[in-house]
Amino acid sequence: MPAKDIYHDAVKQALIKEGWTVTNDPLHLRYGNFDFYIDLGAEDLLGASKNGQQIAVEIKTFTGASSLRELHIAVGQLLNYRIVLEEADPERTLYLAIPTYAYANVFDTPFGQLALEKHQIKVIVFDEQTEVITKWLK
Repeated sequence: MPAKDIYHDAVKQALIKEGWTVTNDPLHLRYGNFDFYIDLGAEDLLGASKNGQQIAVEIKTFTGASSLRELHIAVGQLLNYRIVLEEADPERTLYLAIPTYAYANVFDTPFGQLALEKHQIKVIVFDEQTEVITKWLK
């Protein structure tokens, strides 16, 4: 099982503050010979505000030396997770959770916006200090 991201608990708390129930930590999926571990699975058990929606959340920090390299890795990972979710848990929607600085430096740029659009990546932007979600990009 992979190690937890440095902001794992911040994202978990931010989701809980928004009324989500974390159901999987991590969300484990098996497909063929491969095990996939998406950081969090959550759902709105009451269904009032989110219509009983189920989500899977992969957390990325973009703190390495090359944001572009990290973007390549994150997009590839998300695309693989998406196809496994479509087969194994099709009711769940995949989100990429990123801190506010990563959104500003990587995704709120012409190429970042293009990548989100072309790959249809859904994003949760969170404030790592206050543990709140600042933006949902669907």
